[in-house]
Amino acid sequence: MRRRASVERAPRAAPRAAPDACRAGYCGRMDTMPNRLAHETSPYLLQHADNPVDWWPWSAEAFEEARKRNVPVLLSIGYSSCHWCHVMAHESFEDQQTADYLNAHYVSVKVDREERPDVDAVYMEAVQAATGHGGWPMTVFLTPDAEPFYFGTYFPPAPRQGMPSFRQVLQGVHQAWEDRRDEVTEVAGKIVRDLAGREISYGDDRTPGEQELAQALLALTREYDPQRGGFGGAPKFPPSMVLEFLLRHHARTGAEGALQMAQDTCERTARGGIYDQLGGGFARYSVDRDWIVPHFEKMLYDNALLCRVYAHLWRATGSELARRVALETADFMVRELRTNEGGFASALDADSDDGTGKHVEGAYYVWTPEQLREVLGEQDAELAAQYFGVTEEGTFEHGQSVLQLPQQDGLFDAGKIASIRERLLAARTERPAPGRDDKVVAAWNGLAIAALAETGAYFDRPDLVEAALAAADLLVRLHLDEQARLTRTSKDGHAGANAGVLEDYADVAEGFLALASVTGEGVWLEFAGFLLDHVLARFTDEESGALFDTAADAERLIRRPQDPTDNAAPSGWTAAANALLSYAAHTGSEPHRTAAERALGVVKALGPRVPRFIGWGLAAAEAALDGPREVAIVGPSLDHEGTRTLHRTALLGTAPGAVVAVGAPESDEFPLLADRPLVGGEPTAYVCRNFTCDAPTTEVERLRAVLND
Repeated sequence: MRRRASVERAPRAAPRAAPDACRAGYCGRMDTMPNRLAHETSPYLLQHADNPVDWWPWSAEAFEEARKRNVPVLLSIGYSSCHWCHVMAHESFEDQQTADYLNAHYVSVKVDREERPDVDAVYMEAVQAATGHGGWPMTVFLTPDAEPFYFGTYFPPAPRQGMPSFRQVLQGVHQAWEDRRDEVTEVAGKIVRDLAGREISYGDDRTPGEQELAQALLALTREYDPQRGGFGGAPKFPPSMVLEFLLRHHARTGAEGALQMAQDTCERTARGGIYDQLGGGFARYSVDRDWIVPHFEKMLYDNALLCRVYAHLWRATGSELARRVALETADFMVRELRTNEGGFASALDADSDDGTGKHVEGAYYVWTPEQLREVLGEQDAELAAQYFGVTEEGTFEHGQSVLQLPQQDGLFDAGKIASIRERLLAARTERPAPGRDDKVVAAWNGLAIAALAETGAYFDRPDLVEAALAAADLLVRLHLDEQARLTRTSKDGHAGANAGVLEDYADVAEGFLALASVTGEGVWLEFAGFLLDHVLARFTDEESGALFDTAADAERLIRRPQDPTDNAAPSGWTAAANALLSYAAHTGSEPHRTAAERALGVVKALGPRVPRFIGWGLAAAEAALDGPREVAIVGPSLDHEGTRTLHRTALLGTAPGAVVAVGAPESDEFPLLADRPLVGGEPTAYVCRNFTCDAPTTEVERLRAVLND
């Protein structure tokens, strides 16, 4: 009997009562008293629970308090693994004098951008419009009506490099609020009106065609760094979503230039310091153009997306490096990010204790020649230094080096290198580990589910598929309610209070669709359908087909966020388009297909102009242009060798966005299995696209040829 997804849901945790002092309006004004953040589920908010600042979480009550006291709101947005968020917290929010000033003249609100991406998106748009740049920590001053009027990011404790100190900013804003209130409210109102008028260029309701995708490829070629791989200069981010487009474009058209850019970028990043050469997994970005020195935080979404890209690169080329990196990254996620409940934690910090009690960026990962000698002895340390590029001068700070795999002549003994890597990793585990943000974000777990399911299937690692199933079970039990509405986050088995946004519905549906194809369990297709029905009903503009990041019935902010461009992860808009397209291919649903095509209209408009920032949409457009292909494998059971072989062949097909259903003849698990009998009593494959089907086949080579054509 096939394993079924658990559909029973854990009971919601009852809200915990605030301490009496908090109910009296006195939270956080003594060093011994935690503030209002003490009962939040966000690790980032909990990091600030003992600040002397009288923090409020984002809530209507906070803004009501500002109205009652007739003071502005300080909105501070960050996340737990943000290095400069920690720096500003230590310099300013832990400082008693600064806290006293804040408590006297402001209502201070702290937001975890990963819990509330909608709040972050709205005010980040305002910050970028006003200053031309943005980042975290984000510091915004608001009226009691939540209208922004002054912006910034990190502010130092003393004036530095042309920046005012945080205390100077607080004093200046307070003075403006007291002496020039009319001017402040006029500025705030104008900003809100300007935001309301910032309409995106939607394009039309047609999907991109050959011309737009070719133009996107040409634009990427112009921005490509042929010496180092990747796009643009420093800081340099692994372009996972663009790489997915390049691989799909090559699969559909045979364009060798697209494959070459993908291969070279994947090799350079995997050989650089941005990739953890001992434990696997990728850091957030490289501070230099050569991928040598990373910003050391490790995010779940980066690793899920890159794990899948390297698995797909192996599928296309057979690259041994791609195979190794995909598996090491999958193992990293399971080993270091998996929570006790079966989900995946959000991130590992960049900082850790350097052994002296001081938290230092990268301390867990960097090495000196002397440290190599202490672990390996003189001879092996010399070999390790040569192999990993460790020098006396160092490639990082204070003579320390980030391990990498520089290109060099000569051969290395694989057994000896494996032994060195194993001993260094064991020694590293004795160092103080970076902190972990244990909250489970629905969207990012959806990406991890898709990556682990496919990687497990490609490389015959059922343990990875089981890890994906366990995470999916957790999302169903804890994050989905009886109406299939998603909660965005959970921690320690308790669901958070924040509603899911578009990326949660889209990425979780993406993960469930991948599980359905890999496991042959149709229940995951059913769950994906529930989520995508919400996308159609609550996130889609009926007239234009445009998508919003928040549901129609979500909390009203000063603007309903709507952004189709990719950032660190796929935008909710393009992720939804891809998932809707796959679901339509599985089920034949015309409403879902139409919604996907209308959503891809924005890719037609933006793809040729800014392809680096809409890679996931371009990948979805490749699938739409190819069909996508619908593959049905019928056989006695998944335990039957012939069924397994055809199923694996189908999963390894490179046709962009192809969907796979597997089951017994006349099974009701998947619509694609209906009226699909065995041929000659043998397991049989059916491949269709664009309302046309190939002849059914029982031959593996014929199926492989059809899916790789």
